[in-house]
Amino acid sequence: MTALPPVTELLASAVSALGGRHRDGQLAMASAVANAIDTGEHLAVQAGTGTGKSLAYLVPALRHAVESGSTVVVSTATIALQRQLIDRDLPRLATALRKPLGREPSFAILKGRANYICLNKIHSGEAEEQTEELFDPFTTSRVGREVVRLREWVSDTESGDRDDLPTAVMDRSWRQVSVTARECLGAANCSYGTDCFAELARGRSSAADVVVTNHAMLAIDAMSGFNVLPEHDVVIVDEAHELVDRITSVATAEIASSTVAGVARRCSKLIDEELVDDIHGAGELVAALLESTAPGRWTSLPDGAGATFAALRDRLWRARSAIGPARDGTDSSGAAARSAAITALDDLHDNAVRLLGAFDEPDESKRRDVVWIAEDLVRDERRRTLRIAPLSVGGLLRSSLFAEATAVLTSATLTVGGTFDSLAANWGLPISGRGADASAAVLSDLTATGTPTPADGDTIRWQGLDVGSPFDYRRCAILYVAAHLDPPGRASIAEATLDEMVQLITAAGGRTLGLFSSMRAAKEAAAAVRERIDTPVLCQGENATGTLIEQFAADEATCLFGTLSLWQGVDVPGPSLSLVLIDRVPFPRPDDPLLIARQSAVAARGGNGFLAVAANHAALLLAQGAGRLLRATDDRGVVAILDPRLVTARYGGYLRASLPPFWQTTDPAVVRAALARLQSEPSTAG
Repeated sequence: MTALPPVTELLASAVSALGGRHRDGQLAMASAVANAIDTGEHLAVQAGTGTGKSLAYLVPALRHAVESGSTVVVSTATIALQRQLIDRDLPRLATALRKPLGREPSFAILKGRANYICLNKIHSGEAEEQTEELFDPFTTSRVGREVVRLREWVSDTESGDRDDLPTAVMDRSWRQVSVTARECLGAANCSYGTDCFAELARGRSSAADVVVTNHAMLAIDAMSGFNVLPEHDVVIVDEAHELVDRITSVATAEIASSTVAGVARRCSKLIDEELVDDIHGAGELVAALLESTAPGRWTSLPDGAGATFAALRDRLWRARSAIGPARDGTDSSGAAARSAAITALDDLHDNAVRLLGAFDEPDESKRRDVVWIAEDLVRDERRRTLRIAPLSVGGLLRSSLFAEATAVLTSATLTVGGTFDSLAANWGLPISGRGADASAAVLSDLTATGTPTPADGDTIRWQGLDVGSPFDYRRCAILYVAAHLDPPGRASIAEATLDEMVQLITAAGGRTLGLFSSMRAAKEAAAAVRERIDTPVLCQGENATGTLIEQFAADEATCLFGTLSLWQGVDVPGPSLSLVLIDRVPFPRPDDPLLIARQSAVAARGGNGFLAVAANHAALLLAQGAGRLLRATDDRGVVAILDPRLVTARYGGYLRASLPPFWQTTDPAVVRAALARLQSEPSTAG
């Protein structure tokens, strides 16, 4: 085979073919990714907005796949980025590199089986029983209409992928026509195995040079014990700042009385009535226990809990044994019902076993799991659920992701307090201690997190690289901290803070994205600003988020207020966004049981739990929020944080070190004058 051109040459060809321009950061990142692939040393690379990081990792990925014949997996956190890669970036890049690579590289998208419509379930005609909405005629009729529409769609779709639906449907409706991986009969045992949409997608991915998937699939691949993803030797994790939270979410189990009742219903035609009644009885015991126990974290099994969950475990096992092996001649419909029942039994049984073993280790900081009762408001009704989540996912990532393939982890925000070490510890990588630019006093608290440095640090090697950004942050943007305000409290927004918002928005002429710590605060601020000035204010929840963002971008005078999804999901270049307004440092809720457990574990090992967990969470979210301001190289504006703790608290310097190097001030007059000048400048949009 003829030697392929080096990555630098391929990148130049791609940029030229796609009508782009040379970017130093993009070139540095592409070279670093290529080196990581060659050496097998893991890489964490921070690439600011405008770097062109997708191209920087796709070019070396495609080159490696074509040269070696191996598959490269690219994992993202959001559907939006998956779509960008599959629908725009990879098709254009494959065409551009066809000649220098000697052939056109191939690519495919792979999602969990539940994202694809199940032909066996469609044709069997069996629908799951409704549970929570059993007596809601409107919901039931809507589910029926949507299922009919999904049945008709099967004859038109080539992918069977839920994301390709012309009109969205409710989750409940989709569950009527889909199965999870564990519920699936398997292609060999299913009448529709050769035409199965999920199997076809898996087949395409096994032959592709690059497979685009998501962080949840990475977690399932790591936890399942069998290969969900195609065989690969390189994995690229984009939006890597979300990796720990996504893995934690997939690894979190739940037990509720409604779950037990659902399992009993699934088994009702497969086991005798007495055993079904026993499972229902166990569900009633679970319901009574959850109702009599206050919400919050369990540090040990409460009185009666051990007996309750042992009874649940044993009755589920008896039911599983009673179902027995599959019988020859069972039709696909019956086999599917049996498979679904077995899956439900196994999952709930395993969750009960996991719960009962969660407290075996007397040292809380060394336990694998955290257990708590959550109380959620569903249709004005409070429902309690027992949740079991991993205390840390570092060990899982270390033994699966980093031990099996070369990993490249990238995002616009990976350094916290000026170093990669915080995220590296959460990923299960050895602490490097490199690149710390935060104040020495705070950094000493944060790097002494108490997280044990893995003993095999010499065998798992990684490098951190910040390739910067094409933006001249000090010339393009101001970081303003309202140091004269009082620290925010838990009650309503202070009048002085509302006055500050109004003055800044007025100076900016609208053009404001307001990022709030809660929906209550966003709605309160929107109502107050509407009363005081005529500037149009949109608020999240008043319409679909995508529609609100489009309206915000279309009118320079409009403001948009909202909460978490806007901190990471807004891309509005140009004069419609000149001011990002943040109401407070976005610390997580102090009563979050998993947060409390993780902070306690750090403290038990000699670290500062608040700084290592809560401050890191806040730093990443602040960086994401501030990143909404500059989306194009000619953007200008202000990030205004109305929380004086960013400059008065001891951890303030650490948080500021996690933000881009904006020009900083605490003088409100300077900021209002700058916003007024921006408003008076002629628009460069279009």
